[in-house]
Amino acid sequence: QVQLVESGGGLVQAGGSLRLSCAASGRAFSSYVMGWFRQAPGKEREFVAAITWSDGNTYCADSVKGRFTISRDNAKNTVYLQMNSLKPEDTAVYYCAAKYGDYDVSARREYRYWGQGTQVTVSS
Repeated sequence: QVQLVESGGGLVQAGGSLRLSCAASGRAFSSYVMGWFRQAPGKEREFVAAITWSDGNTYCADSVKGRFTISRDNAKNTVYLQMNSLKPEDTAVYYCAAKYGDYDVSARREYRYWGQGTQVTVSS
């Protein structure tokens, strides 16, 4: 059974940093893409970033480009989201997700497996 477990959320002041982790287990992920999505209160869940397990290709939403970095540690089966220069509008529940194949990586509907989410709150 696939499990994705996020950690690392919390409360931070604007301009600060956080690193989220997503520990994946339950299958081999070599042909998978791991993504981060976020959902703010009253808003749709939106794509943040993604990375391919096999070769580490990364994808980022324009809203976080230059501030957020996604990476992976294959040995630990863990994906990270380093978030710098955080803004109050980054406040959301952040979800880790997994999909097969490196196409439509920003499409929420393509992701089969989801974690429970971790809250990130950025105060002004």
